[in-house]
Amino acid sequence: MEFSHVPVLYDEVMEGLDVKSGGTYIDGTLGGAGHSSGICERLGPDGWLIGIDCDSDAVEAAGKRLERFCCRKSLVKSNYSDVKLVLSELGAGKADGALLDLGVSSFQLDNPERGFSYMHDAPLDMRMDAQGSIRAEDVVNGYSKDELARIISDYGEERWAARIAQFIVKEREKNRITTTAELVRIIKAAIPAQARREGPHPAKRTFQAIRIEVNNELGRLEGAVSDFIDVLAPGGRLAVISFHSLEDRIVKSVFEKRLDPCTCPPDFPVCVCGKKPDIRKITKKPVTAGEKELEENPRSRSAKLRIIEKLQTDR
Repeated sequence: MEFSHVPVLYDEVMEGLDVKSGGTYIDGTLGGAGHSSGICERLGPDGWLIGIDCDSDAVEAAGKRLERFCCRKSLVKSNYSDVKLVLSELGAGKADGALLDLGVSSFQLDNPERGFSYMHDAPLDMRMDAQGSIRAEDVVNGYSKDELARIISDYGEERWAARIAQFIVKEREKNRITTTAELVRIIKAAIPAQARREGPHPAKRTFQAIRIEVNNELGRLEGAVSDFIDVLAPGGRLAVISFHSLEDRIVKSVFEKRLDPCTCPPDFPVCVCGKKPDIRKITKKPVTAGEKELEENPRSRSAKLRIIEKLQTDR
């Protein structure tokens, strides 16, 4: 399958990162190299792109796509949460900018064999890293009814979570659930007909929830965003695109803590802890897709972009 990717909020990311020729930039979620292509184009021969992705197929395909650019390129199969380790192993110093484009890539979503999509019949997998230890099949067949209801409710924000979990457990008592088509059928049976006729595909939220659980997408996010801030040089910018309210909440929380790190009690008249902000906001509120992009790329509908800039501090 050809690796294609339509980068979300491309123009806004390029403007926000303000890529400097000859700089060092990190794409922590390399994917189809859509954003990385734009970064490389601006870097010139003295620049360095460090691309990270846990999907070996993505790393290989991105390498081919980026061949035409003259900048130095280091593409690494790893998780973005290991950014400090990756930079250490490469002997890289501080970065002039970084990007995190969270969620599943278009290639993974459109490749039926990966089991991410409710539109194709495939094995229940959903691992971004094909060597990952837990698959969607393991979650669906191994989690208790209460655990399933919790993740479908929390990660999918699905109002019928308890009912879907109940139907899954009842079905797996007869036969193990092994394919996406089986799971879609169960979800459709669990959601009342009137509710199925409204809103997105009835399986969308449940598939999203299981994918997030399989890949521990939220568990590593808070520490990773903070680490990415740490590895920025003064004046360096971090752009984060989220597609889920819980993701955006975590990103916002990390940014707010770095903007206001004071740990003094609220009733103290002056700060005595000495902790100062080490970032400033570039985007005062999340940037979202315009009408033209929404028409051309429906997947941009839920995208939110936040950008900060590292300050010169002693931290």
